[in-house]
This record gives sequence, structure tokens and C-alpha cells, in this order.
Amino acid sequence: MPQPTIILVHGAFADASGWRDVADGLRHSGYSVYAPANPLRGLHSDADYIKSFAATIDGPVVLVGHSYGGCVITNASPDLPNAQALVYIAAYAPDEGETLADAGNLGGGTTHLTEHLVARPYPGSPEGDADGYIDPAYFHELFCADVDPELAAFMAQAQRGVVLSGLVTPSGVPGWRSVPSWCQVSTNDAAIPPEAERAMGERAGARISEVAASHAAMISQPKATLEVILAAARQS
Repeated sequence: MPQPTIILVHGAFADASGWRDVADGLRHSGYSVYAPANPLRGLHSDADYIKSFAATIDGPVVLVGHSYGGCVITNASPDLPNAQALVYIAAYAPDEGETLADAGNLGGGTTHLTEHLVARPYPGSPEGDADGYIDPAYFHELFCADVDPELAAFMAQAQRGVVLSGLVTPSGVPGWRSVPSWCQVSTNDAAIPPEAERAMGERAGARISEVAASHAAMISQPKATLEVILAAARQS
């Protein structure tokens, strides 16, 4: 089987630059890598975008999702013929009909992230909808507590908003039912409860590993994150 191409999908409140160290490691390991901009405009439209992107690549692909990006790859992969593996990095792996809130409640953990969101309407936003951002005063604590404070401050300033309606949209048929999956749990995650990450990974039948990291594991623990992706690429 030909070597897969790796597609790194960022989540909410972030952009593709967070994958830099991981992408460099994959490239140095001989893999073709892409880190497209997740539109963050709605769960199903985001999934359609990533699916259409992956469909342009010849040969197998490994889809890697961080945070909300896990929802996106879950929904992009069921009918994607070249999807070889799914990798969840501190990510949501919802089941059919679940919202992010539903999935985040699995396992009995807690997060205070939703208490610290700032809503900003955007041009053309439907009545009652808006882009959500993490309040910069809480960004370091909630998103990347183990990242250098100066970097965390810039990440808070540069974060991308996610349309809030996308966070309460029921998920579709999950790709993990038919595509082999890997799951890295961040045990110090303050954005998604580690208990929920673990429960979702177990339900998906994923190969589960754990790392002592914040939600931004691909930034604070790039080596461990790289190892999980390489395992998926090599074993799938």
C-alpha cells in the first residue's frame, strides 16, 4: 500500500500554524503533509470542505483532528474512499446525533470553557448566531496552560472564531465506525474533559494513548503527538 498523505485539521480558537512542529516532524519522516484552514463556519460545511480537500489527493490519507477538528474529520470520513485512518488529538469524536456538548459530558468530567466565551456577530450572521472566541483573560488557562505565556498571549490575540451554532449541531454518521482510529488524551486538558476524550476513544474502538498536556498538545508536546500520528500512518 502506498504511503499515506497526512491532513492536519485544526479546531476552534486556533489556526493551522499550531501544527508547525508536528508537520515538520512528519515531513522529516518522509510524509507529505497538508494543514488546510478549517473554515469554522458550521460542522457539516466544514466537514464537506475537508472531505473535498482530501478527495483531491491521490492515494490514502490519514485525517488528524484537534479539538473541534475531531468532529470535522468524524463527519468528513464515512464516505471518503481514501480515508485510511483517523487520529484524534485532544479531540471530539462524536457519535451520530451528538452535539459537542453531549460528547463533552461523557465520562463525568467538567470544563469551564463555555463560561468564558465572547460572542461577536459577523456580517450576515443569522439572528441569534455569532462567532465565539475564548476570553483572552482565560485563554492561557483553558487552552494552553503548559505553553509559554508570551506565545499563549499571542495565540489568544490571533485565535479564530468559530460559529457558535456549529457547536450545537448534531453530528452525522461517524467515520470511526468504519475507519481505524487513534486517540491521544490530554490528561491536563481544561477545554475538553480528559474523561470525555477517553470515553469517546473507547467507544470508537480507538488505540488510546495519554500525554500529560494541556488542550494544545500538538504545541506543548509535539513529539508525543507526532508519535501517535506516525503509528497510525505506519500501522493502518
